[in-house]
This record gives sequence, structure tokens and C-alpha cells, in this order.
Amino acid sequence: MINENIAGGNWKELKGRIRSAWGKLTDDELETAKGDINAIAGMIQKKYGEKQEDVRKKLNGWFSGKSA
Repeated sequence: MINENIAGGNWKELKGRIRSAWGKLTDDELETAKGDINAIAGMIQKKYGEKQEDVRKKLNGWFSGKSA
């Protein structure tokens, strides 16, 4: 499991993947979350109805290089 706060260049890459998968999220929303997995999962749950735990697993997989 990754650190809850993503830092550095990995955030830019992950942010692109998030926007690709969940296009209703705005860049402003993602920047406000500052890589906080819990905050991002909450936004996705509100806009898409997905379970936060499922979203966190997917994000963790992306960050660790797995295709979750």
C-alpha cells in the first residue's frame, strides 16, 4: 500500500491516469486533493458512486506499477 500523500513526479503521472479514468474530476479538484488518496476516493465516490475502498485499491495499484 502506498503512502497516503503522493509526492513528486509520480503525482503528475497518476493525476493523468485519474483524469483518464474519471474524467468528471477537474484539475482544480485534483490539485486541491494534493495526491491524498482518501480525498480523491471521496470525490470519485460522490461523482461516480464507486466504493472508496475499490478506488483506493486501483490507485494503489497504479502507483505501485500494478495494473489494478
